[in-house]
Amino acid sequence: MTLDTPMDISKSPDDGVNRDQIRAMRRSYGEKGLSEAEVSPNPLIQFQSWLGEAARNPIIVEPNAMVLSTMDSYGPQSRTVLLKDVSEAGLSFFTNYESNKAKAIEFNPQVSLLFPWYAMERQVIIRGHASKIGTEASAEYFATRPWSSQIGAWASSQSRDLESRVVLENRYEELARRYPEGTAVPIPPHWGGYMVVPHSMEFWQGRYSRLHDRLIYTTSPAGWQLSRLHP
Repeated sequence: MTLDTPMDISKSPDDGVNRDQIRAMRRSYGEKGLSEAEVSPNPLIQFQSWLGEAARNPIIVEPNAMVLSTMDSYGPQSRTVLLKDVSEAGLSFFTNYESNKAKAIEFNPQVSLLFPWYAMERQVIIRGHASKIGTEASAEYFATRPWSSQIGAWASSQSRDLESRVVLENRYEELARRYPEGTAVPIPPHWGGYMVVPHSMEFWQGRYSRLHDRLIYTTSPAGWQLSRLHP
């Protein structure tokens, strides 16, 4: 596909925004703070608590959505994936092992996860090491996915060039006939999970005058250490 020459966007169209409007986009955050005394000594427990609050907030869409950032030979890249489990072992998600994100993790397994709960004036930033989980655990989760998502995992050659939408939909229909709804769909050999073992977890709470609260847990030989960062 050939794109037109980019136009000058310094002056926005009627339905867009200009520089001054973008710079004026700001809000004053609330008075609710975050103190060392109120958080758990275990960041994974603290994360589960905040995730639970986010899940109960009707404004937040997909509270388990997280921005996964990776690094490969071309530089950093971010995309949104869904958290599927959190335990003492770490945080897990599932994807196509032939995707760009999987190739980036193979290149550099150090990743970042960001949970942006804007409606609650909160975010959690997790940095850690990602590695594949076992085939049995991946197959166990795959079996719980909706049938349409299972077929989709087979149909999509994730991150590869696609000639047209029609090609993808035809492939989906072909696989839907091969594995009719109600029958068992095997896990694709190119699909599975990752476990991210965190080495730091930062909890951010928006505050007035941009004096935000930032509490960060980091690993040490003695266990998790908690400290406060400047906003």
